[in-house]
Amino acid sequence: MSGMLHGCFADTEYLEVTAQSGHRYGVWVSTPPGYADSADSLPLIYVMDGNWAVGLTAPLIVTPADPYLRIAPYIQVSVGYAGEEAADWARLRNRDLVPPGEPVSDEVVATLAAARDAGAMTQEYLDAYLLELADTHADVFLGFLTDELHPRLQARLRVSESGHGLFGYSYGGLFALYAWLREAAPFASFGAGSPGVTGAGSQVFNLVGSVPARSEGRTAAQLHVTLNEAELVGAIPLYREASRNVLALLEQLHDKGRSQDVSSKLLQETHLTGLQASFLSYLKKCHTG
Repeated sequence: MSGMLHGCFADTEYLEVTAQSGHRYGVWVSTPPGYADSADSLPLIYVMDGNWAVGLTAPLIVTPADPYLRIAPYIQVSVGYAGEEAADWARLRNRDLVPPGEPVSDEVVATLAAARDAGAMTQEYLDAYLLELADTHADVFLGFLTDELHPRLQARLRVSESGHGLFGYSYGGLFALYAWLREAAPFASFGAGSPGVTGAGSQVFNLVGSVPARSEGRTAAQLHVTLNEAELVGAIPLYREASRNVLALLEQLHDKGRSQDVSSKLLQETHLTGLQASFLSYLKKCHTG
Protein backbone atom coordinates (compact mmCIF):
# COMPACT_ATOMS: atom_id res chain seq x y z
CA MET A 1 0.00 0.00 0.00
CA SER A 2 1.30 3.42 -0.91
CA GLY A 3 0.60 6.71 0.75
CA MET A 4 -2.42 8.97 0.40
CA LEU A 5 -2.96 11.09 -2.67
CA HIS A 6 -4.81 14.29 -1.82
CA GLY A 7 -6.74 16.47 -4.24
CA CYS A 8 -9.28 19.21 -4.02
CA PHE A 9 -12.09 16.81 -5.00
CA ALA A 10 -11.46 13.95 -2.59
CA ASP A 11 -8.96 11.89 -0.69
CA THR A 12 -7.69 9.00 -2.76
CA GLU A 13 -5.82 6.02 -1.36
CA TYR A 14 -3.87 3.77 -3.72
CA LEU A 15 -3.66 0.04 -3.05
CA GLU A 16 -2.06 -2.83 -4.93
CA VAL A 17 -3.91 -6.12 -4.69
CA THR A 18 -2.84 -9.54 -5.96
CA ALA A 19 -5.83 -11.62 -7.02
CA GLN A 20 -6.14 -15.37 -6.58
CA SER A 21 -5.58 -15.56 -10.34
CA GLY A 22 -2.06 -14.23 -9.75
CA HIS A 23 -2.76 -10.95 -11.53
CA ARG A 24 -1.90 -7.75 -9.68
CA TYR A 25 -4.17 -4.72 -9.76
CA GLY A 26 -3.89 -1.08 -8.83
CA VAL A 27 -6.92 0.17 -6.91
CA TRP A 28 -7.71 3.84 -6.26
CA VAL A 29 -10.22 4.38 -3.44
CA SER A 30 -11.70 7.90 -3.51
CA THR A 31 -13.81 9.08 -0.60
CA PRO A 32 -16.11 12.12 -0.75
CA PRO A 33 -15.60 15.38 1.13
CA GLY A 34 -16.54 15.00 4.78
CA TYR A 35 -16.17 11.22 4.82
CA ALA A 36 -13.47 11.29 7.52
CA ASP A 37 -15.72 13.33 9.81
CA SER A 38 -18.82 11.21 9.29
CA ALA A 39 -20.00 7.87 10.63
CA ASP A 40 -22.19 7.15 7.60
CA SER A 41 -21.74 3.96 5.61
CA LEU A 42 -21.67 4.51 1.86
CA PRO A 43 -22.09 2.36 -1.24
CA LEU A 44 -19.13 1.58 -3.48
CA ILE A 45 -19.08 2.40 -7.17
CA TYR A 46 -16.51 0.37 -9.07
CA VAL A 47 -15.02 2.04 -12.15
CA MET A 48 -13.09 0.03 -14.72
CA ASP A 49 -9.90 1.16 -16.52
CA GLY A 50 -8.60 2.94 -13.46
CA ASN A 51 -5.27 3.92 -15.02
CA TRP A 52 -7.16 6.15 -17.46
CA ALA A 53 -10.53 6.70 -15.84
CA VAL A 54 -9.60 7.78 -12.31
CA GLY A 55 -8.44 11.24 -13.39
CA LEU A 56 -11.66 11.88 -15.32
CA THR A 57 -14.22 10.30 -13.01
CA ALA A 58 -12.95 10.69 -9.43
CA PRO A 59 -13.39 14.51 -9.46
CA LEU A 60 -17.13 13.93 -9.90
CA ILE A 61 -17.29 12.59 -6.34
CA VAL A 62 -18.18 16.15 -5.29
CA THR A 63 -21.45 16.05 -7.28
CA PRO A 64 -23.62 15.07 -4.26
CA ALA A 65 -22.98 18.62 -3.02
CA ASP A 66 -24.41 20.13 -6.22
CA PRO A 67 -27.82 21.68 -5.32
CA TYR A 68 -29.03 21.16 -8.90
CA LEU A 69 -28.53 17.38 -8.76
CA ARG A 70 -29.81 14.53 -6.59
CA ILE A 71 -26.72 12.32 -6.59
CA ALA A 72 -26.21 10.39 -3.36
CA PRO A 73 -22.77 10.21 -1.67
CA TYR A 74 -20.60 7.23 -2.61
CA ILE A 75 -17.07 5.86 -2.46
CA GLN A 76 -15.40 5.33 -5.83
CA VAL A 77 -13.21 2.29 -6.42
CA SER A 78 -11.20 2.62 -9.64
CA VAL A 79 -9.53 -0.63 -10.71
CA GLY A 80 -6.55 -0.77 -13.06
CA TYR A 81 -3.08 -2.24 -13.33
CA ALA A 82 -0.03 -1.85 -11.12
CA GLY A 83 3.73 -1.55 -11.51
CA GLU A 84 5.23 -2.11 -14.93
CA GLU A 85 1.90 -3.45 -16.20
CA ALA A 86 0.32 -0.04 -15.77
CA ALA A 87 1.92 1.05 -19.05
CA ASP A 88 0.16 -1.83 -20.83
CA TRP A 89 -3.32 -1.21 -19.39
CA ALA A 90 -4.88 -0.66 -22.85
CA ARG A 91 -3.84 -4.17 -23.84
CA LEU A 92 -4.31 -6.03 -20.56
CA ARG A 93 -7.87 -4.79 -20.19
CA ASN A 94 -8.82 -7.06 -23.10
CA ARG A 95 -8.08 -10.08 -20.94
CA ASP A 96 -10.17 -8.88 -18.01
CA LEU A 97 -13.08 -6.94 -19.53
CA VAL A 98 -14.03 -9.08 -22.53
CA PRO A 99 -16.33 -12.08 -21.96
CA PRO A 100 -14.81 -15.55 -22.41
CA GLY A 101 -15.29 -16.88 -25.93
CA GLU A 102 -15.94 -13.43 -27.41
CA PRO A 103 -15.17 -13.51 -31.15
CA VAL A 104 -12.76 -10.94 -32.60
CA SER A 105 -14.72 -9.14 -35.31
CA ASP A 106 -13.36 -8.25 -38.72
CA GLU A 107 -13.90 -4.57 -37.86
CA VAL A 108 -11.56 -4.85 -34.85
CA VAL A 109 -8.83 -6.44 -36.97
CA ALA A 110 -9.27 -3.84 -39.72
CA THR A 111 -9.15 -0.96 -37.24
CA LEU A 112 -5.96 -2.27 -35.65
CA ALA A 113 -4.36 -2.78 -39.05
CA ALA A 114 -5.25 0.78 -40.05
CA ALA A 115 -3.67 2.07 -36.83
CA ARG A 116 -0.52 0.10 -37.58
CA ASP A 117 -0.37 1.38 -41.13
CA ALA A 118 -0.77 4.94 -39.86
CA GLY A 119 2.13 4.49 -37.44
CA ALA A 120 -0.05 4.61 -34.33
CA MET A 121 1.09 1.14 -33.22
CA THR A 122 3.71 -1.41 -34.13
CA GLN A 123 3.07 -4.87 -35.54
CA GLU A 124 4.48 -6.26 -32.29
CA TYR A 125 1.87 -4.34 -30.25
CA LEU A 126 -0.91 -5.36 -32.65
CA ASP A 127 0.04 -9.02 -32.21
CA ALA A 128 0.12 -8.66 -28.41
CA TYR A 129 -3.26 -6.88 -28.46
CA LEU A 130 -4.88 -9.66 -30.48
CA LEU A 131 -3.23 -12.29 -28.28
CA GLU A 132 -5.06 -10.91 -25.24
CA LEU A 133 -8.35 -10.95 -27.18
CA ALA A 134 -7.80 -14.61 -28.04
CA ASP A 135 -8.00 -15.68 -24.39
CA THR A 136 -10.40 -13.45 -22.46
CA HIS A 137 -11.56 -13.92 -18.88
CA ALA A 138 -14.19 -11.38 -17.82
CA ASP A 139 -15.65 -14.13 -15.63
CA VAL A 140 -12.43 -14.41 -13.62
CA PHE A 141 -12.09 -10.65 -13.27
CA LEU A 142 -15.73 -10.30 -12.19
CA GLY A 143 -15.11 -12.94 -9.54
CA PHE A 144 -12.11 -10.95 -8.31
CA LEU A 145 -14.26 -7.84 -7.90
CA THR A 146 -17.15 -9.53 -6.14
CA ASP A 147 -15.48 -12.28 -4.11
CA GLU A 148 -12.06 -10.83 -3.32
CA LEU A 149 -11.90 -7.05 -3.61
CA HIS A 150 -15.35 -6.22 -2.29
CA PRO A 151 -14.95 -8.14 1.01
CA ARG A 152 -11.51 -6.60 1.46
CA LEU A 153 -12.92 -3.10 1.10
CA GLN A 154 -15.81 -3.92 3.39
CA ALA A 155 -13.28 -4.75 6.08
CA ARG A 156 -11.41 -1.44 5.80
CA LEU A 157 -14.12 1.10 4.91
CA ARG A 158 -17.58 2.08 6.12
CA VAL A 159 -19.48 0.27 3.40
CA SER A 160 -23.27 0.10 3.16
CA GLU A 161 -25.07 -3.20 2.73
CA SER A 162 -26.67 -2.23 -0.58
CA GLY A 163 -26.68 0.31 -3.39
CA HIS A 164 -23.33 -0.62 -4.95
CA GLY A 165 -22.64 0.10 -8.61
CA LEU A 166 -20.33 -0.87 -11.47
CA PHE A 167 -19.38 1.40 -14.35
CA GLY A 168 -17.32 0.72 -17.45
CA TYR A 169 -16.65 2.39 -20.77
CA SER A 170 -15.87 0.88 -24.20
CA TYR A 171 -14.66 -2.65 -23.42
CA GLY A 172 -15.45 -1.68 -19.83
CA GLY A 173 -19.00 -1.01 -21.03
CA LEU A 174 -19.07 -4.48 -22.56
CA PHE A 175 -17.94 -5.81 -19.19
CA ALA A 176 -20.73 -3.88 -17.42
CA LEU A 177 -23.29 -5.41 -19.81
CA TYR A 178 -21.82 -8.85 -19.18
CA ALA A 179 -21.97 -8.38 -15.40
CA TRP A 180 -25.57 -7.09 -15.53
CA LEU A 181 -26.68 -9.99 -17.72
CA ARG A 182 -25.12 -12.37 -15.21
CA GLU A 183 -26.95 -10.56 -12.39
CA ALA A 184 -23.69 -10.12 -10.52
CA ALA A 185 -24.00 -9.32 -6.83
CA PRO A 186 -23.61 -7.08 -4.91
CA PHE A 187 -24.34 -4.51 -7.60
CA ALA A 188 -27.66 -2.67 -7.70
CA SER A 189 -26.85 -0.68 -10.83
CA PHE A 190 -24.59 -0.91 -13.85
CA GLY A 191 -23.37 1.84 -16.17
CA ALA A 192 -22.33 0.73 -19.65
CA GLY A 193 -20.76 3.55 -21.62
CA SER A 194 -20.33 2.97 -25.38
CA PRO A 195 -20.15 -0.81 -24.89
CA GLY A 196 -17.61 -2.55 -27.11
CA VAL A 197 -20.06 -4.99 -28.65
CA THR A 198 -17.98 -5.11 -31.80
CA GLY A 199 -19.63 -8.05 -33.54
CA ALA A 200 -23.11 -9.53 -33.99
CA GLY A 201 -21.72 -12.80 -32.59
CA SER A 202 -20.90 -11.25 -29.20
CA GLN A 203 -21.43 -13.41 -26.13
CA VAL A 204 -23.79 -10.80 -24.68
CA PHE A 205 -26.40 -11.78 -27.28
CA ASN A 206 -26.22 -15.38 -26.03
CA LEU A 207 -26.73 -14.12 -22.49
CA VAL A 208 -29.69 -11.94 -23.47
CA GLY A 209 -31.42 -15.05 -24.75
CA SER A 210 -31.55 -16.44 -21.21
CA VAL A 211 -32.62 -13.18 -19.52
CA PRO A 212 -36.00 -13.75 -17.86
CA ALA A 213 -38.94 -11.49 -18.58
CA ARG A 214 -39.69 -9.07 -15.79
CA SER A 215 -42.03 -10.50 -13.18
CA GLU A 216 -44.18 -8.68 -10.66
CA GLY A 217 -42.41 -8.10 -7.36
CA ARG A 218 -38.99 -9.14 -8.68
CA THR A 219 -36.23 -6.70 -7.79
CA ALA A 220 -33.81 -6.17 -10.67
CA ALA A 221 -30.58 -4.19 -10.97
CA GLN A 222 -30.69 -1.09 -13.14
CA LEU A 223 -28.73 -0.86 -16.39
CA HIS A 224 -27.89 2.54 -17.91
CA VAL A 225 -26.39 2.57 -21.40
CA THR A 226 -24.88 5.60 -23.14
CA LEU A 227 -23.79 6.04 -26.74
CA ASN A 228 -22.12 8.99 -28.42
CA GLU A 229 -23.57 10.74 -31.45
CA ALA A 230 -20.23 10.64 -33.29
CA GLU A 231 -20.12 6.86 -32.89
CA LEU A 232 -23.55 6.42 -34.46
CA VAL A 233 -23.04 8.63 -37.51
CA GLY A 234 -19.30 9.29 -37.68
CA ALA A 235 -16.68 8.06 -40.12
CA ILE A 236 -15.26 5.13 -38.13
CA PRO A 237 -16.89 1.81 -39.12
CA LEU A 238 -15.97 0.03 -35.87
CA TYR A 239 -17.90 2.52 -33.73
CA ARG A 240 -20.90 2.48 -36.06
CA GLU A 241 -20.98 -1.32 -35.94
CA ALA A 242 -20.70 -1.39 -32.15
CA SER A 243 -23.49 1.18 -31.81
CA ARG A 244 -25.78 -0.86 -34.07
CA ASN A 245 -25.12 -3.96 -31.99
CA VAL A 246 -25.86 -2.13 -28.74
CA LEU A 247 -29.14 -0.83 -30.16
CA ALA A 248 -30.05 -4.36 -31.24
CA LEU A 249 -29.28 -5.61 -27.72
CA LEU A 250 -31.48 -2.92 -26.17
CA GLU A 251 -34.29 -3.84 -28.56
CA GLN A 252 -34.14 -7.43 -27.38
CA LEU A 253 -34.28 -6.34 -23.74
CA HIS A 254 -37.29 -4.13 -24.41
CA ASP A 255 -38.98 -7.06 -26.19
CA LYS A 256 -38.50 -9.07 -23.00
CA GLY A 257 -40.37 -6.44 -21.01
CA ARG A 258 -37.25 -5.18 -19.27
CA SER A 259 -37.76 -1.51 -20.21
CA GLN A 260 -38.31 -0.61 -16.56
CA ASP A 261 -34.81 -1.87 -15.71
CA VAL A 262 -32.97 -0.35 -18.67
CA SER A 263 -32.33 3.30 -19.51
CA SER A 264 -30.24 4.94 -22.20
CA LYS A 265 -28.82 8.31 -23.17
CA LEU A 266 -27.32 9.69 -26.39
CA LEU A 267 -24.42 12.03 -25.62
CA GLN A 268 -22.96 14.78 -27.78
CA GLU A 269 -19.45 13.36 -27.49
CA THR A 270 -16.89 11.26 -29.35
CA HIS A 271 -15.68 7.87 -28.18
CA LEU A 272 -12.61 9.46 -26.61
CA THR A 273 -14.34 12.39 -24.89
CA GLY A 274 -17.40 10.48 -23.76
CA LEU A 275 -16.04 8.73 -20.66
CA GLN A 276 -16.66 11.49 -18.11
CA ALA A 277 -20.03 12.45 -19.59
CA SER A 278 -21.11 8.81 -19.57
CA PHE A 279 -20.14 8.35 -15.92
CA LEU A 280 -22.02 11.50 -14.93
CA SER A 281 -25.08 10.32 -16.87
CA TYR A 282 -24.92 7.03 -14.97
CA LEU A 283 -24.69 8.81 -11.62
CA LYS A 284 -27.64 11.05 -12.39
CA LYS A 285 -29.82 8.16 -13.53
CA CYS A 286 -28.90 5.35 -11.18
CA HIS A 287 -27.37 6.83 -8.04
CA THR A 288 -29.84 9.40 -6.79
CA GLY A 289 -30.42 10.35 -3.18
